[in-house]
Amino acid sequence: MSRKNLTFIVPIEYDNKNCKEFLKYYCNISARLITRLVRTKMGITRDNQLLRTIDNVYVGDKVVINLPNDSNEITPTKGELNVIYEDDYILVVDKPPLMPVHPTKNHQTDTLANIVRYYSLNKNEDYTFRAINRIDRDTSGLVVIAKNRFVANKIKSLYKEYTAVCCGNIVEDGTVNKNIKLKEDSKMVREVSDDGAKAVTHYKVIDRSPSYTEILCTLETGRTHQIRCHMSYLGYPLAGDDLYGGSLEHISRQALHCSKVIFAHPISNEKIVLESNVPFDIKYLLKY
Repeated sequence: MSRKNLTFIVPIEYDNKNCKEFLKYYCNISARLITRLVRTKMGITRDNQLLRTIDNVYVGDKVVINLPNDSNEITPTKGELNVIYEDDYILVVDKPPLMPVHPTKNHQTDTLANIVRYYSLNKNEDYTFRAINRIDRDTSGLVVIAKNRFVANKIKSLYKEYTAVCCGNIVEDGTVNKNIKLKEDSKMVREVSDDGAKAVTHYKVIDRSPSYTEILCTLETGRTHQIRCHMSYLGYPLAGDDLYGGSLEHISRQALHCSKVIFAHPISNEKIVLESNVPFDIKYLLKY
Protein backbone atom coordinates (compact mmCIF):
# COMPACT_ATOMS: atom_id res chain seq x y z
CA MET A 1 0.00 0.00 0.00
CA SER A 2 1.72 3.18 -1.16
CA ARG A 3 1.97 6.35 0.87
CA LYS A 4 0.19 9.51 -0.15
CA ASN A 5 2.39 12.08 -1.84
CA LEU A 6 1.99 15.85 -1.77
CA THR A 7 3.67 18.04 -4.39
CA PHE A 8 4.50 21.73 -3.97
CA ILE A 9 5.98 24.11 -6.55
CA VAL A 10 8.37 26.70 -5.12
CA PRO A 11 7.09 30.26 -5.86
CA ILE A 12 9.30 33.26 -6.58
CA GLU A 13 9.10 34.59 -3.02
CA TYR A 14 10.81 31.43 -1.71
CA ASP A 15 13.58 31.36 -4.34
CA ASN A 16 16.92 30.46 -2.71
CA LYS A 17 15.25 30.00 0.67
CA ASN A 18 15.91 27.26 3.20
CA CYS A 19 13.84 24.10 2.61
CA LYS A 20 12.64 23.93 6.21
CA GLU A 21 11.39 27.53 6.00
CA PHE A 22 9.57 26.70 2.73
CA LEU A 23 7.91 23.62 4.24
CA LYS A 24 6.85 25.37 7.43
CA TYR A 25 5.61 28.71 6.16
CA TYR A 26 4.52 28.07 2.58
CA CYS A 27 3.39 24.45 2.76
CA ASN A 28 2.02 24.80 6.31
CA ILE A 29 3.67 21.58 7.43
CA SER A 30 4.01 21.31 11.19
CA ALA A 31 7.40 21.03 12.89
CA ARG A 32 6.39 17.59 14.19
CA LEU A 33 5.59 16.30 10.71
CA ILE A 34 8.81 17.78 9.29
CA THR A 35 10.73 15.82 11.93
CA ARG A 36 8.92 12.62 10.90
CA LEU A 37 9.66 13.30 7.23
CA VAL A 38 13.36 13.73 7.98
CA ARG A 39 13.36 10.31 9.66
CA THR A 40 11.46 8.72 6.77
CA LYS A 41 13.44 7.27 3.86
CA MET A 42 13.10 9.70 0.93
CA GLY A 43 10.58 11.64 2.97
CA ILE A 44 11.31 14.90 1.12
CA THR A 45 12.52 14.80 -2.48
CA ARG A 46 13.31 17.07 -5.43
CA ASP A 47 13.81 15.58 -8.91
CA ASN A 48 13.63 12.12 -7.29
CA GLN A 49 16.61 13.02 -5.10
CA LEU A 50 16.63 13.40 -1.34
CA LEU A 51 16.07 17.00 -0.27
CA ARG A 52 17.41 17.87 3.17
CA THR A 53 15.78 20.51 5.35
CA ILE A 54 19.09 22.43 5.41
CA ASP A 55 19.19 22.64 1.60
CA ASN A 56 17.90 25.65 -0.30
CA VAL A 57 15.00 25.50 -2.75
CA TYR A 58 14.64 27.52 -5.94
CA VAL A 59 11.73 28.96 -7.89
CA GLY A 60 10.03 26.27 -9.99
CA ASP A 61 11.38 23.36 -7.95
CA LYS A 62 8.91 20.52 -7.53
CA VAL A 63 9.17 19.41 -3.90
CA VAL A 64 7.49 16.10 -3.12
CA ILE A 65 6.44 15.13 0.40
CA ASN A 66 6.16 11.37 0.91
CA LEU A 67 3.87 11.09 3.91
CA PRO A 68 4.84 8.34 6.38
CA ASN A 69 2.55 5.36 6.73
CA ASP A 70 0.12 5.66 9.64
CA SER A 71 -0.09 3.10 12.39
CA ASN A 72 -3.63 1.89 12.93
CA GLU A 73 -4.78 -0.42 15.70
CA ILE A 74 -8.53 0.27 15.44
CA THR A 75 -10.56 -2.90 14.83
CA PRO A 76 -12.45 -2.70 11.53
CA THR A 77 -16.20 -3.21 11.94
CA LYS A 78 -18.70 -3.61 9.12
CA GLY A 79 -21.51 -1.10 9.35
CA GLU A 80 -23.54 1.47 7.47
CA LEU A 81 -21.68 4.67 6.63
CA ASN A 82 -23.46 7.69 5.19
CA VAL A 83 -20.73 9.40 3.15
CA ILE A 84 -21.49 13.05 2.36
CA TYR A 85 -18.17 13.93 0.71
CA GLU A 86 -14.91 12.16 -0.06
CA ASP A 87 -11.69 12.69 -1.98
CA ASP A 88 -8.07 11.58 -1.57
CA TYR A 89 -7.61 13.79 1.50
CA ILE A 90 -10.92 14.12 3.33
CA LEU A 91 -13.91 11.99 4.31
CA VAL A 92 -17.10 13.62 5.64
CA VAL A 93 -19.81 11.39 7.05
CA ASP A 94 -23.23 11.87 8.62
CA LYS A 95 -23.03 10.15 12.00
CA PRO A 96 -26.23 8.65 13.41
CA PRO A 97 -27.15 9.18 17.07
CA LEU A 98 -26.19 6.65 19.74
CA MET A 99 -22.79 5.98 18.11
CA PRO A 100 -19.52 7.06 19.78
CA VAL A 101 -16.96 8.72 17.50
CA HIS A 102 -13.85 7.14 19.07
CA PRO A 103 -13.27 3.79 20.78
CA THR A 104 -13.42 3.86 24.58
CA LYS A 105 -13.10 1.26 27.32
CA ASN A 106 -16.76 0.29 26.95
CA HIS A 107 -16.97 0.78 23.18
CA GLN A 108 -14.10 -1.00 21.46
CA THR A 109 -15.71 -2.06 18.16
CA ASP A 110 -18.99 -0.17 17.70
CA THR A 111 -17.76 3.36 17.01
CA LEU A 112 -17.58 5.57 13.94
CA ALA A 113 -13.81 5.03 13.86
CA ASN A 114 -14.31 1.24 13.61
CA ILE A 115 -16.75 1.56 10.71
CA VAL A 116 -14.54 4.07 8.88
CA ARG A 117 -11.59 1.65 9.21
CA TYR A 118 -13.61 -1.15 7.62
CA TYR A 119 -14.80 1.19 4.86
CA SER A 120 -11.28 2.46 4.10
CA LEU A 121 -9.74 -1.02 3.98
CA ASN A 122 -12.36 -2.08 1.43
CA LYS A 123 -11.15 0.82 -0.73
CA ASN A 124 -7.54 -0.33 -0.35
CA GLU A 125 -6.82 2.62 1.94
CA ASP A 126 -5.71 2.64 5.56
CA TYR A 127 -5.24 5.78 7.59
CA THR A 128 -5.33 6.88 11.19
CA PHE A 129 -8.79 8.12 12.17
CA ARG A 130 -8.43 11.88 12.69
CA ALA A 131 -11.76 13.59 13.33
CA ILE A 132 -11.46 17.35 12.86
CA ASN A 133 -14.67 17.94 14.80
CA ARG A 134 -15.96 15.74 17.58
CA ILE A 135 -19.57 15.29 18.57
CA ASP A 136 -21.09 13.42 21.49
CA ARG A 137 -22.31 9.84 21.24
CA ASP A 138 -25.98 10.87 21.23
CA THR A 139 -25.46 13.87 18.93
CA SER A 140 -25.97 13.21 15.22
CA GLY A 141 -24.59 14.97 12.18
CA LEU A 142 -21.52 15.81 10.14
CA VAL A 143 -18.05 14.64 11.11
CA VAL A 144 -15.02 15.75 9.06
CA ILE A 145 -12.18 13.20 8.94
CA ALA A 146 -8.66 13.91 7.69
CA LYS A 147 -6.94 11.08 5.83
CA ASN A 148 -3.43 12.12 6.84
CA ARG A 149 -1.57 14.22 9.39
CA PHE A 150 -0.88 17.08 6.96
CA VAL A 151 -4.57 17.55 6.21
CA ALA A 152 -5.46 17.39 9.91
CA ASN A 153 -2.99 20.16 10.66
CA LYS A 154 -4.04 22.24 7.65
CA ILE A 155 -7.78 22.43 8.44
CA LYS A 156 -7.55 24.94 11.26
CA SER A 157 -10.83 26.76 10.67
CA LEU A 158 -13.97 24.64 10.51
CA TYR A 159 -17.27 26.53 10.60
CA LYS A 160 -20.11 24.48 12.08
CA GLU A 161 -23.83 24.97 12.53
CA TYR A 162 -25.87 22.90 14.96
CA THR A 163 -29.62 22.45 14.90
CA ALA A 164 -31.16 21.87 18.32
CA VAL A 165 -34.63 21.63 19.83
CA CYS A 166 -35.01 23.06 23.33
CA CYS A 167 -37.69 22.58 25.94
CA GLY A 168 -39.86 25.68 26.36
CA ASN A 169 -40.50 28.78 24.29
CA ILE A 170 -37.46 30.92 23.45
CA VAL A 171 -38.71 34.39 22.58
CA GLU A 172 -35.81 35.82 20.56
CA ASP A 173 -32.32 35.19 19.16
CA GLY A 174 -29.38 35.65 21.49
CA THR A 175 -25.81 34.98 22.59
CA VAL A 176 -24.54 33.20 25.68
CA ASN A 177 -21.10 34.46 26.73
CA LYS A 178 -20.50 32.45 29.88
CA ASN A 179 -17.42 30.51 30.93
CA ILE A 180 -17.77 26.75 31.38
CA LYS A 181 -15.98 24.27 33.62
CA LEU A 182 -16.33 20.65 34.73
CA LYS A 183 -18.68 20.36 37.68
CA GLU A 184 -16.71 19.52 40.82
CA ASP A 185 -18.74 16.46 41.77
CA SER A 186 -18.89 15.03 38.23
CA LYS A 187 -16.58 13.55 35.61
CA MET A 188 -18.91 14.56 32.79
CA VAL A 189 -21.32 17.39 33.56
CA ARG A 190 -20.29 20.97 32.78
CA GLU A 191 -21.54 24.13 34.48
CA VAL A 192 -21.33 27.87 33.96
CA SER A 193 -18.66 29.38 36.20
CA ASP A 194 -16.62 32.57 36.18
CA ASP A 195 -13.41 30.59 36.67
CA GLY A 196 -14.14 28.26 33.74
CA ALA A 197 -12.90 28.36 30.13
CA LYS A 198 -14.28 31.02 27.80
CA ALA A 199 -17.35 29.82 25.89
CA VAL A 200 -19.56 31.76 23.46
CA THR A 201 -22.70 30.36 21.82
CA HIS A 202 -24.90 32.24 19.33
CA TYR A 203 -28.43 30.95 18.76
CA LYS A 204 -31.21 31.87 16.34
CA VAL A 205 -34.84 30.80 16.63
CA ILE A 206 -35.91 28.76 13.57
CA ASP A 207 -39.30 27.33 14.54
CA ARG A 208 -41.41 26.61 17.58
CA SER A 209 -44.33 24.61 18.89
CA PRO A 210 -46.27 24.90 22.15
CA SER A 211 -43.69 22.74 23.96
CA TYR A 212 -40.42 23.24 22.08
CA THR A 213 -38.23 25.74 20.20
CA GLU A 214 -35.97 24.82 17.28
CA ILE A 215 -32.76 26.87 17.18
CA LEU A 216 -29.66 27.15 15.01
CA CYS A 217 -26.42 27.44 17.00
CA THR A 218 -22.96 28.64 15.98
CA LEU A 219 -19.97 28.55 18.30
CA GLU A 220 -17.04 30.89 18.79
CA THR A 221 -15.43 28.28 21.04
CA GLY A 222 -15.61 24.50 21.14
CA ARG A 223 -16.03 23.45 24.75
CA THR A 224 -17.33 20.03 25.71
CA HIS A 225 -21.15 20.09 26.05
CA GLN A 226 -21.10 23.82 25.27
CA ILE A 227 -24.54 24.09 23.64
CA ARG A 228 -26.09 21.68 26.13
CA CYS A 229 -24.66 23.54 29.12
CA HIS A 230 -25.43 27.04 27.84
CA MET A 231 -29.04 26.35 26.87
CA SER A 232 -29.66 24.63 30.21
CA TYR A 233 -28.19 27.69 31.94
CA LEU A 234 -30.75 29.87 30.14
CA GLY A 235 -33.56 27.61 31.36
CA TYR A 236 -34.15 25.94 27.98
CA PRO A 237 -32.39 22.55 28.14
CA LEU A 238 -32.27 20.43 25.00
CA ALA A 239 -35.13 17.98 24.62
CA GLY A 240 -33.99 14.49 25.60
CA ASP A 241 -30.94 15.81 27.47
CA ASP A 242 -31.76 14.58 30.98
CA LEU A 243 -28.13 15.18 32.04
CA TYR A 244 -28.85 18.90 31.83
CA GLY A 245 -32.52 18.90 32.83
CA GLY A 246 -34.17 18.15 29.47
CA SER A 247 -37.38 16.16 29.17
CA LEU A 248 -37.34 12.56 27.92
CA GLU A 249 -41.08 12.59 27.20
CA HIS A 250 -40.81 12.71 23.39
CA ILE A 251 -37.20 11.80 22.57
CA SER A 252 -34.64 9.54 24.26
CA ARG A 253 -31.46 11.38 23.25
CA GLN A 254 -30.43 15.04 23.19
CA ALA A 255 -32.02 16.84 20.25
CA LEU A 256 -28.75 18.11 18.76
CA HIS A 257 -27.50 17.71 15.20
CA CYS A 258 -24.42 19.07 13.40
CA SER A 259 -26.23 20.24 10.27
CA LYS A 260 -23.62 22.25 8.34
CA VAL A 261 -19.84 22.56 7.97
CA ILE A 262 -17.78 24.97 5.88
CA PHE A 263 -14.01 24.81 5.39
CA ALA A 264 -11.28 25.59 2.89
CA HIS A 265 -10.00 22.46 1.16
CA PRO A 266 -6.45 21.85 2.45
CA ILE A 267 -5.02 21.21 -1.02
CA SER A 268 -7.08 23.21 -3.54
CA ASN A 269 -8.20 25.92 -1.08
CA GLU A 270 -11.69 25.54 -2.59
CA LYS A 271 -14.55 26.50 -0.27
CA ILE A 272 -16.37 23.32 0.76
CA VAL A 273 -19.96 23.68 2.02
CA LEU A 274 -21.73 20.55 3.25
CA GLU A 275 -25.14 20.10 4.86
CA SER A 276 -27.08 17.32 6.55
CA ASN A 277 -30.83 17.05 6.98
CA VAL A 278 -32.12 17.15 10.55
CA PRO A 279 -33.22 13.63 11.60
CA PHE A 280 -36.88 12.74 11.96
CA ASP A 281 -36.76 12.22 15.74
CA ILE A 282 -35.67 15.85 16.21
CA LYS A 283 -38.00 17.45 13.64
CA TYR A 284 -40.98 15.48 14.96
CA LEU A 285 -40.67 17.22 18.33
CA LEU A 286 -42.31 20.30 16.81
CA LYS A 287 -45.55 18.32 16.57
CA TYR A 288 -45.92 18.77 20.34
